[in-house]
Amino acid sequence: MKNTTLCYIERDGAYLMLHRTKKQNDLNEGKWIGVGGKFEANESPEECLLREVREETGLTLTDYRLRGIVTFVSERWETEYMFLYTASGFTGTLTDCDEGVLKWVPIGEVENLPLWEGDRIFLRLLAQNAPQFSLKLCYDAQDRLISAQLNGKSCGV
Repeated sequence: MKNTTLCYIERDGAYLMLHRTKKQNDLNEGKWIGVGGKFEANESPEECLLREVREETGLTLTDYRLRGIVTFVSERWETEYMFLYTASGFTGTLTDCDEGVLKWVPIGEVENLPLWEGDRIFLRLLAQNAPQFSLKLCYDAQDRLISAQLNGKSCGV
């Protein structure tokens, strides 16, 4: 089981999105996601978030908020607990990312990108400014979303 963070950094009505195209053996290959990554030893979620954002973007977050915890269960991949954040404040200059291409995408256009199906669910929750949530997403061996539970209740697939 692994612990990760993911952050959607917002500026001028757009999210900073990462098109995963450069990393070898990447379970997210070809997908567009926020920025984040795996916890290192003894890190808190916030420490992981700040480190990963700085490593992947060159930015230092100054205003961020935990929005929810997403549990990924897969017949193919290791179970993952992801701490999901949004951020609206940062300093620094955007740098290139060694995992893919970073691009500011208008929030209304994000849904048109190649995304994981479960990501569409939590992106809608973010857009609705839903209170902090727990979302469980279950995928089959072909990476198809087969079930979703929001705060312990089925939310349809």
